[in-house]
Amino acid sequence: MTILLPRNSPHDRFYRGGARLTAMRGGDASATHEPEDWIGSTTTVRGEATDGLSVLPDGRLLRDAVEADPVGWLGAEHVARWGADVRLLVKLLDAGQRLPVHAHPHDRFAAEHLGCAHGKAEAWYILEGGTVHIGLREDADPAHLAELVRTQDTAALLALLHQVEVSPGDVVWMPPGELHAIGEGVLLLELQQPEDLSILLEWEGFAIDGAVEGHLGLGFDLALTAVATGRREVAELLSTAPRSGSVLPAAADEYFVLERLPLSGPASIDAGFSVITVVNGHAEIAGRPLTAGDVLLVPAEAGVLEADGDGEVLVARPPRP
Repeated sequence: MTILLPRNSPHDRFYRGGARLTAMRGGDASATHEPEDWIGSTTTVRGEATDGLSVLPDGRLLRDAVEADPVGWLGAEHVARWGADVRLLVKLLDAGQRLPVHAHPHDRFAAEHLGCAHGKAEAWYILEGGTVHIGLREDADPAHLAELVRTQDTAALLALLHQVEVSPGDVVWMPPGELHAIGEGVLLLELQQPEDLSILLEWEGFAIDGAVEGHLGLGFDLALTAVATGRREVAELLSTAPRSGSVLPAAADEYFVLERLPLSGPASIDAGFSVITVVNGHAEIAGRPLTAGDVLLVPAEAGVLEADGDGEVLVARPPRP
């Protein structure tokens, strides 16, 4: 059994976007702040009861269905190690404006200070290119960083980061703690740990009170200790995806897996819980005809899937147990 998922966009996010998601996935064409499609989500928007959760065709929340039958959804090996924790959130993200400079906490910080099961590592597969700001160009002094946040010196914050042009097929690996900002016009598929945790270093011009909400309720003195302050090389974070197979660096393996599958005839997709996105062309997977923008949710019990077509699909998976 595979499940064709409709768009699942949390409302009123703090940055603009979503028109290209509407073109790809349907939805409200008049919405200006629905830039994310949370795919196969068992994760809620921070502070919300259900917003962000995927709903199955039978009306159940995916979260509840997985909890009721974790082996069927996730497989016996996954459940033996992690229980009913899916350990993955996939998003499509359409940046209608540049996102603010921000970072996400790592597992230990999230557990100790926020009571969360995960931090938030993430990786991006670029669908439509533009500018991204990723990683520190030089080591940063924490006191200076805190002062830039206090004064909301956007230009100085951006100047700390590598400014890089990305193209379709590029992959960005973003470990927890790394500062980054996605530029206006970039469209991407994002894999991340299943949490909604962001530490905002800027917020001027965005629909959010960052002074109140940007530090996860911890205060900036503590929240900024989760931000990495060491220099990064662009090559550590940015790569070009191979034509087929796994596309993420080895450092991402403990968090999630992303596979690229070009189709020009029959192929097979390995068994296991996955989110499959058709990014161009057309495909037939498990007998279901699909076109670009379609997304399939696949439980482990579906087994190996037969595929055919002329196009490209991306297969997102939890980490291998």
